[in-house]
Amino acid sequence: MRPIVLSGFMATGKTSVGRRLAARLQLPFVDTDEELERAAGKRIADLWREEGEASFRQREVDLVERLFAEAGPRVIAYGGGTVTSRRARHLALERATTISLTAAPETAVARASASGTERPNLAVGGDPIARARELLEARAQAYAEAHATLATDGADMEALVDAIIAVVARDPIVVPLGTRSYIVDVVNDSPATLTDAIAGAAPSSLIVVTDAHVQRDRHEHVAAALGALAIPQTTVTLPAGERHKTIASVATIWDAALGAGVDREALVVGLGGGVVGDLAGFAAASLLRGVRSLLVPTTLLAMVDASVGGKTGFDHPVGKNLIGAFHQPTAVVVDLAHLATLPARERNAGLAEMVKVALTSDAELFAELERNAAAAARGDADVLLPMIRRALEAKVRIVRDDERETGSRALLNLGHTIGHALEAHGGYRTLLHGEAVALGTVAELAAAARLGLTPQPLVQRTQRLLTRLGLPASPSRGEVGASWSFVGSDKKRLAARIRLPVVSAPGESRVESVALEAFRTAALGALD
Repeated sequence: MRPIVLSGFMATGKTSVGRRLAARLQLPFVDTDEELERAAGKRIADLWREEGEASFRQREVDLVERLFAEAGPRVIAYGGGTVTSRRARHLALERATTISLTAAPETAVARASASGTERPNLAVGGDPIARARELLEARAQAYAEAHATLATDGADMEALVDAIIAVVARDPIVVPLGTRSYIVDVVNDSPATLTDAIAGAAPSSLIVVTDAHVQRDRHEHVAAALGALAIPQTTVTLPAGERHKTIASVATIWDAALGAGVDREALVVGLGGGVVGDLAGFAAASLLRGVRSLLVPTTLLAMVDASVGGKTGFDHPVGKNLIGAFHQPTAVVVDLAHLATLPARERNAGLAEMVKVALTSDAELFAELERNAAAAARGDADVLLPMIRRALEAKVRIVRDDERETGSRALLNLGHTIGHALEAHGGYRTLLHGEAVALGTVAELAAAARLGLTPQPLVQRTQRLLTRLGLPASPSRGEVGASWSFVGSDKKRLAARIRLPVVSAPGESRVESVALEAFRTAALGALD
């Protein structure tokens, strides 16, 4: 079990609920305010007055870092403003299960007054309730970044403890984007998880977007999840395949949704691989100027990459993914049971995206892939599930810091510049996306090595891993050269240069601006 962090505004019950929770789970309990007072030998109110808010917040961050450096699960009650520090908030999200407790301003102020504890931040301005509203508004983005939010107004203590324990058992991943944060559930054969995710969104109607293959192979699983919902549903079944990732497919979704009379509380459910997810997401982003979407990836590639991060869109004859929008889903449900009916070739194509994120962001995941390549290639769910979680967590950290790809998120394009070109050159019929990414990853690493940016041994090491995972790993100079015209229309191009992800070691990467002609010469030269 990971630590459990209780966050939220002052007097929302973090300490009282935390003590009860710790007693139930037989875990140590730490109240950060009490710990700060013990360490300083002073009351919080005195520290606040003597040092000012900035210094006090640094004390909180230093304490939080020490707590997470120590081994073992525990229950930690954060101070009311602790999560306003980005470091303290993100440590809790990465290393613990974070529960945000809420209460109405009037409730919080009444509780604070009854406790007799001096609250210097509440005294500013002379009107405690107005000040509470002001602070809650200022901190709304930070409090929203949690694995779950629970209201404590009039709530039964034991029911709150039960609800927290249920979240801990569920063990979701949170994509922290302020009030647009969302949960990713990773499960194996649990239709009820999808039922609960949709019910929790409380939509007025559902537009379920899928493709012919998923409809054929996963109908029973989907029916088990959706059949329990008393919500009007319209299903749109698209032809399968990348070549159908077009504006015409988006229009089909629009027509079905508008024909069903959807309103702004409708929910578009994208049930399928990356193509379905991108199309459903873009349709949701543009329908009625934006409705919510929920993604259910059914391929390994979509599970570890396309379902998280909010990229949506469709292809254009000039190139892949050139038209689209950022539109974050309201939830993602990753159920490994969907992989059971996936052909081995399509399942393994997703491993290329896992290698990509490991190379750029997670050295331990790269080592896990090397240790367990054979089991991963067999589709062993017990091996894949923790690796899928780890890949998702690595991607979440990048999306959290660069949602719209103005900086570090470009690292996730490793292998995609040449990979997309190979796909487009083949008319999206020759290579699966993951296969193209595998070839593109090797070609781009080899080009970077020729430019002196990547160590040559890493190219061979990556080739060996991709081969063991059942993926193509020997890009052809002729094919790369023949597809090069598509690189010129790549969305990462800036004039005559391209933003190239460069890996110096697994988990160590950066983005370099490289002249397109130098990149071309290096790529083709490395494949002689």
